[in-house]
Amino acid sequence: MIATLLMCASLTAVDGDTVKCDGQNLRLMGGGVPFVSGIDTPEIGSHAKCMKERKMALLAKGRLKEILAEGGLTIEFYGVKDKTLSHRPLVNIYDRNGEEVGQKLLKEGFARV
Repeated sequence: MIATLLMCASLTAVDGDTVKCDGQNLRLMGGGVPFVSGIDTPEIGSHAKCMKERKMALLAKGRLKEILAEGGLTIEFYGVKDKTLSHRPLVNIYDRNGEEVGQKLLKEGFARV
């Protein structure tokens, strides 16, 4: 697959597995294959099943926010969008050391496969 590199003037964490790039929501694949594998983080707000999930979601979002603040990120888009109504582009984001951000969240316990 050939990746398109995305440039963002503004990049913020929406939740633990979604970022907003210049107003467009992007879903982290976590180095996985679209619709086969990838990462998932707890849901925020009314989408959460319980208070514990909400708290875990805020922790995951906070960690993603910290990673984004470090800068030096590379965002790769492979032309595939998720199957939700919002059709978010599926992306891999790499930190300045080349580690995929979703895999980092997974390794640190903020995400699951």
